[in-house]
Amino acid sequence: MVSLLTAPSSISRTQPTPPQLPPILPLMSLVIPKSLRELQLPFVEEKKESEDRLWSWGAGTDGQLGTGRLQDEHLPRLLSLPSVSTLACGGAHVIALTSAGKVLSWGRGNSGQLGHGEIVNSMLYPKAVTSLDNHFITYVSAGWSHSGFVSDSGSLFTCGDGSFGQLGHGDYGSHSSPVKVSCFVDQHVAEVACGMRHSLVLLKGCLSSQVYGFGSGKRGQLGFSKDKIKLINLPKVVSGFEDVDIVGIAANGDHSASLSVDGNLYTWGRGFKGFEDSLLPQCLNSTLKFTKATLGWNHALAMTGDGEAYMLGGNHLGVLSDLRNECPAKKLNDSREANLEKVPGLDGVKITDIATGAEHSVLVTENGEIKTWGWGEHGQLGLGDANDQISPVTVSLGYDLNEAASTRVYCGSGFTFAVTKP
Repeated sequence: MVSLLTAPSSISRTQPTPPQLPPILPLMSLVIPKSLRELQLPFVEEKKESEDRLWSWGAGTDGQLGTGRLQDEHLPRLLSLPSVSTLACGGAHVIALTSAGKVLSWGRGNSGQLGHGEIVNSMLYPKAVTSLDNHFITYVSAGWSHSGFVSDSGSLFTCGDGSFGQLGHGDYGSHSSPVKVSCFVDQHVAEVACGMRHSLVLLKGCLSSQVYGFGSGKRGQLGFSKDKIKLINLPKVVSGFEDVDIVGIAANGDHSASLSVDGNLYTWGRGFKGFEDSLLPQCLNSTLKFTKATLGWNHALAMTGDGEAYMLGGNHLGVLSDLRNECPAKKLNDSREANLEKVPGLDGVKITDIATGAEHSVLVTENGEIKTWGWGEHGQLGLGDANDQISPVTVSLGYDLNEAASTRVYCGSGFTFAVTKP
């Protein structure tokens, strides 16, 4: 998603392999929907100077970088992939959506999250999810060990780990191939967001939108009860959005979030550092209007329509402290500014895209520069080393990006992807 946030009580400084270690969680992002741009990503040997390029770096020991190697990469590597429209990065797997509505996946597959109909420890190269070939897929999401797919007809399919009910099929079984979620057969699903052990779904109708949650709810991340719900295996409506037009959702770890059409950001679930859990959606009390927000492990990164980037969340590895002011889901009628921290070191340069991993952040400037900071142990900052950075540093891709560059970024737990146009 995302690319919004999650904050476990303890931090592992090594790439986790569940269930032994606390998970480093995927990023899921929220963005006001726009028509998908078709990005041509032909095989490397056939590339032309005008064509888009796909890069990856960071943790790669499960094959999630798509390089064909089971190792970390400290510098960006140019990949060979067919035409790709968008990516979803999970705990250690990646889903690619092509401009033709087809799905590819690779990386860790030990819970069936790749959707190939088999259990594999690692898939080194992108492989088509053939069971979805008869559907035109428009939206994908990668959670810690489960995945979601939305078709142009509004159908939702899920696969992977279902032991917490996060697949939404009314049981706690897992599936290695995508299965349609029957609860939404007569409704139109617009988006799905997969967290660690829970999922969110956004339904869009002619007059309104609704958000549903299912899976683990032990920290309030399902958002429909004043009491904590341990598990639920069927979708249930999230409370508080009856008069709010929601246009984007995100799930990460034990956190959930949504973005409204008027630019307000809502979060619920596990509390950030210094805050209690929120069992129902809470609105970020700010006069700022956001167009995109992404969740990391201990922090959030949000972008305004003016191209400014703000942070809130944990204070580890260069991630800023959580200074959130909470208010009910129905926005309070006052002008108090939420105490957000503006991302430093940008000198007024506008931002065009953002992404967050477990504990690292990435942004793109208006001139196409990619900047990273935060946790760097697996090379996920793309700076050629495993050092942490407390402020944004420019990543070198080996050539200059100009103002016409079309650059987007995506983050998984400890790895990063970028799409560039020279």
